[in-house]
Amino acid sequence: MTDASRRTGAGGARYRRILFFAARAFIQVWWYELVLPRLGLRRVADRTRDGRMLRLARRFRDLAVDLGGLMIKVGQFMSSRLDVLPPEITTELAGLQDEVPAVPFDQIRASAEAELGMPLERAFASFDPEPVAAASLGQAHRAVLSASDSAETGLDRVVVKVQRPGIDEIVATDLAALRRVAGWARRVRFVADRVDVPALVEEFAQTCHEEIDYLHEAASAERFAACFADDPRVAAPQVVWERTTRRALTLEDVTAIKINDVDALRDAGIDPAEVAEVFADVMLDQVFTHSFVHADPHPGNIFVKPLADSATGRAWRLTFIDFGMMAEVPDSIRAGLRTLVIAVAARDSRGLVKAAQQIGVLLPSARTAELERALTVLFARFGGMGFNELRDVDPRELTDFGAEFGESMRALPVQFPERMLLLMRAVSLTSGLCSALDASFNIWEPVEPYAARLLRDQSGSLLQELGTQTMSNLGTLWRLPARVDSTLDRLDAGTLAFDVSTLENRLDRIIRVAFRAVSAVLFGGLLIGGALLLAPVPPLGVALMCVSVVPLLHAVFGRR
Repeated sequence: MTDASRRTGAGGARYRRILFFAARAFIQVWWYELVLPRLGLRRVADRTRDGRMLRLARRFRDLAVDLGGLMIKVGQFMSSRLDVLPPEITTELAGLQDEVPAVPFDQIRASAEAELGMPLERAFASFDPEPVAAASLGQAHRAVLSASDSAETGLDRVVVKVQRPGIDEIVATDLAALRRVAGWARRVRFVADRVDVPALVEEFAQTCHEEIDYLHEAASAERFAACFADDPRVAAPQVVWERTTRRALTLEDVTAIKINDVDALRDAGIDPAEVAEVFADVMLDQVFTHSFVHADPHPGNIFVKPLADSATGRAWRLTFIDFGMMAEVPDSIRAGLRTLVIAVAARDSRGLVKAAQQIGVLLPSARTAELERALTVLFARFGGMGFNELRDVDPRELTDFGAEFGESMRALPVQFPERMLLLMRAVSLTSGLCSALDASFNIWEPVEPYAARLLRDQSGSLLQELGTQTMSNLGTLWRLPARVDSTLDRLDAGTLAFDVSTLENRLDRIIRVAFRAVSAVLFGGLLIGGALLLAPVPPLGVALMCVSVVPLLHAVFGRR
């Protein structure tokens, strides 16, 4: 479907609603954050910012709930962007759930039969018309495999995920609208200086395309199972490939005790505190050992399965489901995470900033002195505290520090890579879930053994790195006399040149800023003069006020 057909076809109304909302938000930001400060009314913009941001977040939340589809995912994605969005927006969107009214079973039946190429009565021995769960992109139903499939796979009961009808067109329409909005944002200097919106949209698009491709999810499920094949603590559902396509996914039904059902765990003789400990260790293993992380470990996606007998002495195991949102951990981020864990264990604020630069969160040129100071205060006051201890801290202290720390972060050129955001989501959900299982749980305790191991690994490679650096320095010393001699020869011959383009660029920028300042003064003079003449000489007053728009546009939109 082309962009033009979206504006006039079935998705036209949806497309226009998204663009209308975005245009209204851009006009609001332009007026309050650009125009008013240049008119000397910055205090007005600052005083009303919190309320405006909250109203904007609530309007988007209403839009997402009304439209459903990809817009709910957009809201969830935005709620995790603490690096580029103010807390008023992220907090309001944090509770946006992926639960929507179920699609009528007749439509689900038609979609499933079209995908499987046969009636449901032939594909399965039985198929429950009541959904287990309904989400914005699809919904799940319990079923029983046919006798032949059961004999071949060794399974009986399964869960079948079926995409909502027309979801591909909805996703395409929403992404087209988001790309148009990103193009607008790239032209707004206030926004473009703080975040690369087109890059964020493309990261989001890639994640969404993976999530609606059930073949990708099935492959991720098998890869996850292979990672923990020799670990008796963890299991994953088996994929029934004979009944799986891009839009229909059939998995072993592994339903058991929800990980956050503390009463059911205790009734089964399982200690919730032990579950929290094992769960945290398993999540850390995914990050540091397998580099493949379940990025959506909420209670509905993790079960505790009691075992009749176990050679390990543990009478239960964890079972993960829903592998549509997985986080790959590339070597660059993994190395940065190692540095980060070591820095956190050592309460080293400078090491933490170095880790952020290594991961790609901070540009190497970023001025990080203020961030280092904030991290030093953070470690000194809250370092090592668990969530139960944080509850005893004065809420005003936490609020004040959070506001100050957030301002320090947003003042820096910060933009988290998509994979890093998924990891942050996984860590946040893990910490919250473990604290619910065990009030005394402290996230630092399972991290410390990894930090100690990483420190040992780092010490083991220190001599090798020292030798490599020594050889590099010796090579530089060997080449130094020849380079000095070559430079002196060029100086004698008059061919030695210096690059002053950077200085020229800075001078040009200063000149452009000066011209914009003159335009701002001229605008103010024309506007005030027109206002004064509006009563005695209305035509001249109106003319001056209209002409004042020209220097205003140059002052606001002129090149920096």
